[in-house]
Amino acid sequence: MDVLNFSLPDSDATDALGAAMAHTRPARAVVHLQGDLGAGKSTLARALLRALDVQGAIRSPTYTLVERYPIRDGEAWHLDLYRIGDSGELDFLGLDEDSATLWLVEWPERGGAHLPARDLLVRLEVVGAGREATLQAFSEAGQAWLRALATRPVEAGAAIP
Repeated sequence: MDVLNFSLPDSDATDALGAAMAHTRPARAVVHLQGDLGAGKSTLARALLRALDVQGAIRSPTYTLVERYPIRDGEAWHLDLYRIGDSGELDFLGLDEDSATLWLVEWPERGGAHLPARDLLVRLEVVGAGREATLQAFSEAGQAWLRALATRPVEAGAAIP
């Protein structure tokens, strides 16, 4: 399985997808989040992090470029590369590929070769009043993640242990 599609009619559905992703994720993963402004990238990342028991404010890294969050099995990094002018700017952030167990990268196309290889690409787009998400695997870990997601209910209000 290389691709999964989800209809996200409202923010509750986006939160449910983020929770399902959190509860099925591999031990280490790099997720690229793509979509236009307002497509729901930060909303999905926030839902995933909240489902991983991140407490307190989950800030958008729009101006800081990276926010780090402790999670049960390591550290999650949420990056927003929208404001960088050149991918070389990432060298100054001290991002060590092995330091984070989960990378959530918004606007990854701006990071180029300075980012670790992606396991999963999540494309979000506005459709009517809702969103659509397409998840595509780019590694064995990503494929296993999609298989695990395909066996779980991903709907607003669904029970996700």
